[in-house]
Amino acid sequence: MAARRPYSGKKLPDKSVGRRVGAARALSKLGLASRTVAADWVRAGRVSLNGKLITDPESPVVLERDEIRLDGMPARAMVKRYVMLNKPRGLVTTARDEQGRATVYSCFPNPQDHGLAPVGRLDKASEGLLLFSNDTEWASRLLDPVSHLNKTYHVQLNTRLTGRQLDDLHAGLRMDDGTLLKVSQAKLLRAGDKTSWLEIILSEGKNRQIRRLLEACDVEVLRLIRIAIGPVVLGELAKGASRALTMHEVQALSAASATVSPAK
Repeated sequence: MAARRPYSGKKLPDKSVGRRVGAARALSKLGLASRTVAADWVRAGRVSLNGKLITDPESPVVLERDEIRLDGMPARAMVKRYVMLNKPRGLVTTARDEQGRATVYSCFPNPQDHGLAPVGRLDKASEGLLLFSNDTEWASRLLDPVSHLNKTYHVQLNTRLTGRQLDDLHAGLRMDDGTLLKVSQAKLLRAGDKTSWLEIILSEGKNRQIRRLLEACDVEVLRLIRIAIGPVVLGELAKGASRALTMHEVQALSAASATVSPAK
């Protein structure tokens, strides 16, 4: 029988205790607000940790052990929520804009919806499907580059692309900063005398990817509408309106984000 090692005098770590996170992130993980809003709460002196007021959003918290309170009330996990919004053009995807521009939260009249954080982004000039949730772990899985979900867009152009230009979108174009951008799929939906519509599918999400690609083709984007994220489609949801995702949609997104193809 092996001899027992002598006690070193050091306190052994309690493996049952969770990892430390910043106070703002802790409140976000509980689904009470986005990390940005939670950080504002901490700085405003509305949050206490184990009976002591804190003002640093990065104050370490172990949710499984520490007592964290908001306005004197225990901060408890909220019911997880998953929402889709049909984002109108002209809104920025942020909780607070330093330039004072209107944000996507203007579409949510209910104050409790401000605890939902956007899952990904759409730029100010773009429209369509945008997801929100207070489930930060679920959102992180969807946004993980390793399991990036396909995103489908309908794009109106000021002209009709040539076959060569479509080939360039698929093969990829090198930007001035050295970044290679390309699409997974691009096909013509319809064309008129002066404009045309493309359907574009991206399997990666780089900043202003579609606009930069088409600009490199000397083509102007008139409208850019995201109509699907993975298996979830925008459908007939009115502009500026939102609705809760169905459980089937939440599960379908989870399953899609967990599937990693060898190409990725």
